[in-house]
Order: sequence, then C-alpha cells, then structure tokens
Amino acid sequence: MAGDLMPFLANVLLQVGYAGMNIISMLAMQSGMHPLVLVSYRQIFATMAIAPLAYFMEWRKRPKITIPILFQIFLCSLTGYVRKATGNQLLYFEGLKYSSPTIGCALTNTLPAFTFILAVLFGQEYVGIMTKPGQAKVMGTILCVGGALLLSFYHGHTINIVESSIHWTYAENMETKSSGSSTSQGNFILGPFFLISSSLCWAMWFILQARMSERFPAPFTNTTLMCFMASIECGSIALISKHDISAWSLSDPVRLIASLYTGIVCSAIAFALSSWAIQMKGPLYVSVFSPLLLVVVAISSWALLREQLYVGTALGSLLIVMGLYAVLWGKNREMIRPSVIEDQTAASRKLGQEILMENDHDHHDLELQYSNGKSNGHHHHHDVTAPRDQEKQGDKT
Repeated sequence: MAGDLMPFLANVLLQVGYAGMNIISMLAMQSGMHPLVLVSYRQIFATMAIAPLAYFMEWRKRPKITIPILFQIFLCSLTGYVRKATGNQLLYFEGLKYSSPTIGCALTNTLPAFTFILAVLFGQEYVGIMTKPGQAKVMGTILCVGGALLLSFYHGHTINIVESSIHWTYAENMETKSSGSSTSQGNFILGPFFLISSSLCWAMWFILQARMSERFPAPFTNTTLMCFMASIECGSIALISKHDISAWSLSDPVRLIASLYTGIVCSAIAFALSSWAIQMKGPLYVSVFSPLLLVVVAISSWALLREQLYVGTALGSLLIVMGLYAVLWGKNREMIRPSVIEDQTAASRKLGQEILMENDHDHHDLELQYSNGKSNGHHHHHDVTAPRDQEKQGDKT
C-alpha cells in the first residue's frame, strides 16, 4: 500500500507545485518583471540548487565529460526541457504573459503529440497505422492539434461560474495595474502561438535528449550543466534587451518569490521527485498526471485571479486531454507488446529445449534397449551352438 501511495502523492505534489509556478509567475510579470529576467534568475537558482544533488549522487558513477558531450548539452539547453532551459521557458513565459495560466497548462498537454510527430520525422518512432496502438497515437495527435487550434482561435461565450469569495488584495492590485498597460493585455493569438512554440521546443528537446541519455547517463549532472548554460544564454539576452538595473531588482517580494520558487521548487525538487517516481512506477505513470495540472490551475486561477473561462477554452482543453491519453495508451501498448513477445519467445525456446531433451532421453533409452537386446541375443546364440559342437565332436569319436 505504501509503495503505491508515495508515488501517487509525489506526482500530485509535483502538479500542484507546477500550478503554483503558473500563478506566481503570472503575478510577477504583472508587477512588471520581464520574462527574460525571470527565466535568467530561475536558471541561476536552479543551477545552485541542483549542483549539490549532482555532486553527491553521481560523482562516483559520472562518465567523463568530453567536448562532444558539452556541445550536445549546449544544444539541449537551447531547446529546453520543461521549465529548465532557454527556448522552452522564454516562449512559455511570453505566452503566459499574453494569455492565462489555464491556456498555458492546456497547451502544454500537446507535448506528447508534437513529440510523436517529430520522432516519426527523425526516424525514432514507428507509426504502425495498421495496428491499434498506431491508430490511437495518430488519432490522439489529431485530437491534440485540433484542440490546440480550437483553444487558440475560438473562444465563444463566457461560462457563467459562481464568483469566487476569496479576495487576494495583492492579486487584485496587480490585475488593476496590468489592465492599464497595453503590453500586458492578453492577446488571444500571440499568447497561444508562443505556448505552442514552447511545446515544439520541448518536443525537440526530447529528440536530442534521447541520444544524450545514451551517451551521458548522468541526469543530475546533465541538468546542472544545462541550467548553467541556459543561465548564461538567458542572462546575455536579457542584458542586451534590458539595460536598466531596476529591471533586475528583486526588491518586490513577488519577484523574489517567483525567482526562488521556479528555480528551487519547479526545477530542483521537481526534477528529483519526477526522477524518483519514474524509477518507481515508470514514465507512463508520471505522464498520466499531467492533466491534473490543468484542473489545479483552472481552479486556482478562478479562485485567486478571477480568471474567466470560455467555451472554446473548455472544449479545446477537453480535446487535448483526450488526445493526450490516446497517445499515452498507444505508446503503452507498444511498450507492452515487445515484452510479451519476448516472454512468449523465451517460453517457446524453453519448451523446445525440454522437448529436445526429452527426445534425447528417449533416444538414449532406445539405444540402451537395443544394445541390451543385442547382447542377450549373442549370449543365447552361444548357448545354442555350444551343444551342437559337442555333439559333432562326439559323432567323430
């Protein structure tokens, strides 16, 4: 019971932690913090938090770090794992700035579909359209892309929900402050475009990381180096675009909390929890909890940020979640099938060996019976001919 409860609680806490990141990051950007600055601080704090884990957990078994390995880690840092590297984070926070936390979480669930498409293009995935798992993956991809398009280009009427009784004064002040700024107003096209591009970067990271894991099987060291390189990349871009020192100020509590929270909780702690959960239950078990983030963020945004929910957002999110589970089901069936075939092959080989051994044993018994019978025949022939020889000798005498 405890073996099932702990991974379940870890995954639930993981999604709740990511939900908090969406809320606190949205407030930080509403206070005037630029996404480039937020990502830069996050990479710095993430590097400082993950480096001790990498040293104590992998310093004995870590492979040698070579120039090709560093170059491949650099490429991974440009594309970006979720909440970890340059391309994904910059696009995600820019999209979050121009949309809402609920839309951001909904479009994040398109990741398996985009990963499947890129894996097929790069020859790392087989479609298998004539099989049920292949058909499920294709249909799931279509549902995810269709849901993303519906969510991006159609909103419809506002769904009337009872107004939240929670009044968070700071969030209300930030909303009032950001409503007067034209640069912070939601853009129903630009925001989803950035978020979809973020998922594409994340999917590209999976393609690169699949080869990286084979050449350098040290995930914590890999993550530390990736965050360190991403902090340099984001910091350089942010310094070029934001010369004002005040833009880097963390005097506002929400900016400081957002930087620490995203770097420590959503990078270091989240990576450790997800790695442990994958080791305990496998990657599919962890992926199944992804839609929970959408539910938690939708409730939190309604309660704390007074976010409105549109018909298009709800329908698009539903299609994306359905597509997500279809892709995961198809992939799970493909992973089960080879193991079943291997078990059946091993059982057939074992049965064949037993039959051969039984045949050899029977053949050996037949040889023994034949040799015994032959020897008995020789003895009988000797007993019969001996009296005849004696009779012949008696007649001669």
